Amino acid sequence: MKTELVDVSPTRKEIKIEVESEVVRAAFDRISDRYAKQANVPGFRRGHAPRAVVRTRFKSEIRSDVLRELIPDAVNDAIEKHELAAIGEPDVHLDTNEALNRIGEDAISFHVGVEVLPKVELGKYKGIEAIRRQRPITDEDTNRTVEGLREASAALQPVEDRPAELGDTVTVSFQGKFIDNPEDEDINVEDVDVTLGGPNVQQEFTDNLTGVKTDDEKTFVVDYPTDFSSKGLAGKKVEYKAKVSAVRVKELPEVDDEWARSLGDEFDSVETLRAKIREDLEKRASADADNRLRGELMRKLLEAHEFEVPQSLVEHQTQYRLESVVRDMIGRGIDPRSQELNWEGAREELKSQAEEDVRGSMLLERIAEEEQINVSDEEIEAEIDAIAQASRQSKEQVRGVLTKDGGERSIANRLRNRKALDLLRENARVTDEEWVEENNQKDEVQKDEG
Repeated sequence: MKTELVDVSPTRKEIKIEVESEVVRAAFDRISDRYAKQANVPGFRRGHAPRAVVRTRFKSEIRSDVLRELIPDAVNDAIEKHELAAIGEPDVHLDTNEALNRIGEDAISFHVGVEVLPKVELGKYKGIEAIRRQRPITDEDTNRTVEGLREASAALQPVEDRPAELGDTVTVSFQGKFIDNPEDEDINVEDVDVTLGGPNVQQEFTDNLTGVKTDDEKTFVVDYPTDFSSKGLAGKKVEYKAKVSAVRVKELPEVDDEWARSLGDEFDSVETLRAKIREDLEKRASADADNRLRGELMRKLLEAHEFEVPQSLVEHQTQYRLESVVRDMIGRGIDPRSQELNWEGAREELKSQAEEDVRGSMLLERIAEEEQINVSDEEIEAEIDAIAQASRQSKEQVRGVLTKDGGERSIANRLRNRKALDLLRENARVTDEEWVEENNQKDEVQKDEG
């Protein structure tokens, strides 16, 4: 077998292959004889038809079998001979159809397109200069968290001595009819809680239910905007008949030691609660600062290492990102099939991000190789255990899902990359600076880049 390697690009190689005529002839004879032994040919006993007759009658089938036998082995041998780290399935093209018509007489020539991992030449990855900024935690942040806990502890108490006011929760049963589309199915819902003036409450509900009392009935029309979150109601007019079953007011607990103790045994006073809240907020702010720092280190690493990445990996990562976006939209109640969404534009934007993902992963893998970073079986088990706890699944369930995605090897690769990124952080020249708001940070980055 003769081969010639053509260097198309760092991620694309082409191999020209020629399988010698004697090799083709041997395969042609062997497969012809197999057909002769098994074929039923009119005028001949089974297995006794002459080879020439069999070749004429089963020309197409024999030719296909010869190619199926010779080409895969020839491709694999050529890839191994040229020491290519091939990705995906090779793309095979026969050079001429004339050879097919004379199969068994001439050599077979074809060329193979192969996508490969590029050789990553490492430049500077230690001593990268970066800035770390941690947002300071203020009393206002602590107060906001305390108020959130009060809201979560709030109780709804019945209102009997006055009509409903803004902020009250009114429990209502609705019957709704579509005014412009009377053929649409009526709306019938029981005991819906409506917070008057709430952020997600249509103004017509607030206007018409303010002032009601228990057992009151009202009829009113709601004109939903065209961009309303529920597509079945968007742009529609609905006449509602509403019957009020309860009016309640939210009562927040007093911020005192008794309330603090109700939140957990570790809190014996409001002072202890506030101290714990502040500690947690500062830990979160520190983790956020570390994540931003790692992001900056990766950005600078990518800027210093420009190289072509395999498009099949980029496409795979783009699809992964796209599926994540769809899952997030469904989780937020948005229909991803909406015609208003520009999926083509979104895919192009995601593709650019996906290319950075792939390049970053390849760089971290190369650094891990250079630094001889390894992952132990114990670390893999600990990661599986952490995933199981976070997802509230058993370790066996997690293993089942991971098996589809490359299993423990996938976890090992991720942990190696994480260790490589930690190494970048440990060897970076980091300067701690005062916190500035996000818009100001962007302005500073633009000045630095300008």
